[in-house]
Amino acid sequence: MDNIFVICETEDGKVADVSLELLTKGRSLANQLNCQLEAVVLGHQLKEVEKQIFPYGADVVHIGDDSRLEPFTTLPYTSIIVELFKKEKPQIALLGATTLGRDLGPRVSSALHSGLTADCTALEIGDHEDKKAKKDYKNLLYQIRPAFGGNIVATIINPECRPQMATVREGVMKKEIYSKEHKGEVKVIDVEKYLKPEDTVVKVVERHIEKNRINIKNSSIIISGGYGMGSKENFSLLYELADVLGGEVGASRAAVDAGFAEHDRQIGQTGVTVRPKLYIACGISGQIQHTAGMEESSMVVAINNDPTAPINKIADYVITGDVMEIIPRLIKAYKKNTK
Repeated sequence: MDNIFVICETEDGKVADVSLELLTKGRSLANQLNCQLEAVVLGHQLKEVEKQIFPYGADVVHIGDDSRLEPFTTLPYTSIIVELFKKEKPQIALLGATTLGRDLGPRVSSALHSGLTADCTALEIGDHEDKKAKKDYKNLLYQIRPAFGGNIVATIINPECRPQMATVREGVMKKEIYSKEHKGEVKVIDVEKYLKPEDTVVKVVERHIEKNRINIKNSSIIISGGYGMGSKENFSLLYELADVLGGEVGASRAAVDAGFAEHDRQIGQTGVTVRPKLYIACGISGQIQHTAGMEESSMVVAINNDPTAPINKIADYVITGDVMEIIPRLIKAYKKNTK
């Protein structure tokens, strides 16, 4: 009752990074609320999967292991989660904003009439006063995300309905082990009890998964370009700089929409979230939608011909000038001064 639940995803028996990130955040929220953190894992051949989860602070792991739950299909997962939540009555439920989470989350929240905030960039606990209804609410989940095209940051609350549900994209939250010695309780979900015959009418006949060839999320150095780069051809300079620095090339949404770079390189609210040691922003104005995906970089260098660009406010170093003149100088200087 009134605990925090994280719906975990697995692939080939391995818990997804986004789920471990949510467990880390969930542990922090549970400590604030003085409640338990519980995880839910559905799938097949999940033997000892709890050993991956307990170090991240889960007090209880609910495991539903059945051949009908692998691979993921919407109906059986929805039935099990909805019935489990009706029984356990969590106050908060978190999912990854993945293909699975974006499919499962709305169905569960609709069935429970709970509401759902998608693509959150921050989760906090706070109070709310409804002056019109003359009500005070304590310990609500602040579900924070950019809104109106990234022009504002909205804080969304759900005072009355439970659970308070939110999805978060991979990389937004930090993944940290709570304690390697932490142990909890395993509860086995009776899948047969929850599934109805109509839940399994859809069968997955064949499955093809293409691995992402661009590993921008784990790169320690990222050279990112925006619409200010001017063209796809000009982006070649960023690849050259990334090559000499040993980094990867990223892009803003405007640059991707203009066809300057592939979507896999998009950084921001609708792309990937990164935390490199060095982030060089080239021709990027720095709207909220983009900065939400890179603001936790260890060092930010902004190259822009606009001295008032929003990116400059979060940059450690600002170079004001034409990117097409500055980037070749950086490449030349690095090649000259390194072995």
